[in-house]
Amino acid sequence: MNSIAWLFKWTLKVAIFFTLFAFALNNQGDATVRFFFGHQWSAPMVLVVLVAFTAGVVIGVLAMVPRWWRHRKDSATPPNVALATAAAGAPSAPGNTMPPHGI
Repeated sequence: MNSIAWLFKWTLKVAIFFTLFAFALNNQGDATVRFFFGHQWSAPMVLVVLVAFTAGVVIGVLAMVPRWWRHRKDSATPPNVALATAAAGAPSAPGNTMPPHGI
């Protein structure tokens, strides 16, 4: 079973590589990116697409960094056990017949 999954993964990787390679070969024409105040940049279209993709990934990662730091900080501090059991709805008396989670 592992060899079939391994073969499927590599087949998928090869297919994606050749698809992107064919895309790069078919888009070798020049593209002009026009900025403000008359500035422009001419480069092969595949390079323009690669730069736009890379910029999007970098902006997305930078946007997630504060959340990652907050998550690391929150997971590093041990939770208060008394508050966790009260919030979980633990029964305070043995005769409490309330179903958990309001079901």
